[in-house]
Amino acid sequence: MTFNELRTKYKSIIYHSYNIKENEEDYTITFNFEIPTLATFNPTLTINKKDIKNDINSDIAHRIIFNIGMIELISYFKLTCSPEVIIEAGYLDAEQQKWFRKLFYYGLGEFMYVNDIHIEEDELLEFAIKHEPDKEVLTDYEGYGNLIPIGGGKDSNVTLEVLAGQDNYCFAINPKGPHEECVKIAGYNDYMKVKRTLDKNMLELNKQGFLNGHTPFSSLVAFITYLCAYLNNRKYIVLSNEASANEATVIGTKINHQYSKTYEFENDFNEYTKKYFNIDIKYFSLLRPLTEYQIGMLFSKYKKYHKAFKSCNVGSKSVPWIWCNDCPKCLFVYTILSPFLYKDDLVDIFGEDLFNKKELLDTFIELAGYADTKPFECVGTYSEVRYAISKTINKLGDSLPYLLDYYKNHYPLELDHDFEHQFNDENNLDDVFLTLLKKELD
Repeated sequence: MTFNELRTKYKSIIYHSYNIKENEEDYTITFNFEIPTLATFNPTLTINKKDIKNDINSDIAHRIIFNIGMIELISYFKLTCSPEVIIEAGYLDAEQQKWFRKLFYYGLGEFMYVNDIHIEEDELLEFAIKHEPDKEVLTDYEGYGNLIPIGGGKDSNVTLEVLAGQDNYCFAINPKGPHEECVKIAGYNDYMKVKRTLDKNMLELNKQGFLNGHTPFSSLVAFITYLCAYLNNRKYIVLSNEASANEATVIGTKINHQYSKTYEFENDFNEYTKKYFNIDIKYFSLLRPLTEYQIGMLFSKYKKYHKAFKSCNVGSKSVPWIWCNDCPKCLFVYTILSPFLYKDDLVDIFGEDLFNKKELLDTFIELAGYADTKPFECVGTYSEVRYAISKTINKLGDSLPYLLDYYKNHYPLELDHDFEHQFNDENNLDDVFLTLLKKELD
């Protein structure tokens, strides 16, 4: 059925409740959603008890958990885009409803673009709150140290190196081999693991042709890490999102595959948590001042991670996690590292020279900004990609692999940006973190 047909048939989705079950070694949080006459959904989160220092059954923990459910709900909302979202599990005031309406709308921007859905922000959904207002929660919380989400790719490894020697605890959702290896390489014997499950009913409905697409996963990471920072008594949540995440994926719009990695979302999240949770935890990206080019420049020096890190979303579905060498993410990482590592080091990492793969030409053109959109992946800006390509071509001279030779013959070289020395002042870094980052760049 079409978007309009689904909204007509399935008029509401309900966030009934959540519950916390204590097991021998962990706690499992189960969320209870329903699209009436279609299906119920019970996704879960599991947190190991060894990582918990504060009470998971405290009022403030419950408030954070309810909000995690609001983000989990997005994955199930998108099946039918039901116009009414009924909230029974907790309370949202008018300002909170506006906050979540914005996140649903822009966080699902790529989903709506791909599914050819055209609707205004104030038309997508309305909230019906069926819960009494929450009582005020006061806490004498005083955290310390950093919680660092690990993605298995180059960016979080740069953060680990910049913050080496600090009071760090690593964190991952559904970790795989590269997470484990990178944490160990960085010198940490343990890290905080959260297991997340999706409901099988949703996966079955996706197979049946209900609406499907990208959701703002990083916003879920934000709320889950906030809960985990609170439970582990941490003061800072240190992300690894760069300035490049702010660039729209579709030119001339706010449609951005990385919306919940943007500086705008980071600020929105901090304002929200300060007002509604009122505990002293700060969420920020250490790499926000940097370009992807600079991150690649730094990472190229950290050779101990080069055989362990993985960024390919396609390859993450394999066991073990691999570089598929056919997707935009693989080609982007290859390109942004090429000024520093091409050719032997990169071929050693990826197993082949991606610049010689003719079948990647269309993706290469998209990454460089000579198509209508960027690939719907977490990739850098057009100007950074063009600069990296131009630097590599300039370094190699006349002996060029296929993709670089094509670029040289069709597009101008762009070598005047000086990405090596840029520093984005729109960031939320405290002075101690700014000092460490600038020292690493020197």
